Amino acid sequence: MKQVLSSAWALLLGVGLLMIGNGLQGTLLGVRGEIEGFSTLQMSFVMSAYFVGFLGGSRLTPEMIRRVGHVRVFAALASFISAVMILYPVFADPIAWSLGRVVIGFCFSGVYVTAESWLNNASDNENRGKALSLYMIVQTAGIVTAQALMLLGDPAGFDTFVLASVLISVSFAPILLSISPTPAFDTTKPMSLRELMRFSPLGCVGMFLMGGVFAAQFGMSAVYGARVGLSLVEISGFVATFYVGAIFMQYPLGWLSDRMDRRVLIFLVAIGGGVGALMGMLLGGVYALLLASAFLIGGMTNPLYSLLIAYTNDYLEPDDMAAASGGLIFINGLGAIAGPLITGWLMADGVFGAPGFFLLMAVLLLALAVYAAYRMTQRPSVPIEDTGTLAPVSPASTPLMVEFAQEYAIETDQEAQDAQEAQEAEAAGQKDANAA
Repeated sequence: MKQVLSSAWALLLGVGLLMIGNGLQGTLLGVRGEIEGFSTLQMSFVMSAYFVGFLGGSRLTPEMIRRVGHVRVFAALASFISAVMILYPVFADPIAWSLGRVVIGFCFSGVYVTAESWLNNASDNENRGKALSLYMIVQTAGIVTAQALMLLGDPAGFDTFVLASVLISVSFAPILLSISPTPAFDTTKPMSLRELMRFSPLGCVGMFLMGGVFAAQFGMSAVYGARVGLSLVEISGFVATFYVGAIFMQYPLGWLSDRMDRRVLIFLVAIGGGVGALMGMLLGGVYALLLASAFLIGGMTNPLYSLLIAYTNDYLEPDDMAAASGGLIFINGLGAIAGPLITGWLMADGVFGAPGFFLLMAVLLLALAVYAAYRMTQRPSVPIEDTGTLAPVSPASTPLMVEFAQEYAIETDQEAQDAQEAQEAEAAGQKDANAA
């Protein structure tokens, strides 16, 4: 761990600042939209726009990097992010905000792709797993920290928007000043969606449903808090609790996934998240129970992202895993675009109102549980000893980082297999020697 920090601390610091700025603008817009009198449907378009841009950026950024290089792409896109942050309070209009969110989503995706390729280049086979874990912790901690910074300014003014812009601008320095070699850049062509669906129907359906759940958490949680009249402190605590739950539950669920039938675990975790959503919908009027609901939802759903990828890999050859990850991320992105739009409609006063925020997540999670149970009846499970290692990946990661995680998992499994074969060969040699 010390080796990773010593070689990549500046990069991780820059990514942390980027995540703080991103988390800050998401919550800030949700609160400011309520102040400006935007409807939940208008805010749903604003929040969905980010994922439209993010999905587009993940597709187009690799070609941009090949054309002009990492440094120019990173600096240009980060500058656009900083500029849009300042413009939000100047143009307080749903259409302007939606356009700004498309730009910001595109630019954040490109910035993450660039930073993640540098991080992969700065690590080797021995410490890549630790680098992946640190990266995910930094991402989640950045969003949690952003919620505390919400309390430093008035969301009705300019101060907090300026703070988000400054954080993005400052993030350039540690990254650009610490990177010397420009890493080679290449990505794998995604597997066709039809072929991917044939290999793992549960993985595809699950990633689409989880896209809607993640988008609701990231985009509409602050809107919900503002709609039900929570104070700024309470909204910040509510949004942060989703990610605190993710940090606490990632390791134990990852540990279980390598030791039991992953379909059973997907079923149980989806049920747990669905129960948490129902609790928020029915008992959300009590703030302590609202936080418990957010912790349970975040703690169950974020590890599900890595779990669904690992489950899909169990039915693939190692050479196909990286290609499959691109398709899974694309499917997840489609769900993420639809999630806020459906949530905004459900939260409208004439439909379900604010509890519609939890209703969508409950329906999606319980639907995943039902489908997982159905898939258990369609084909036998993969023996536990034949399953691959789960590599923890944040839902905020780009396809590039998921590919790196896949490569690490493959390398880890191969090393374990080689060690086992060497041990068996040594034991057989010792047995023959004793017989002689």
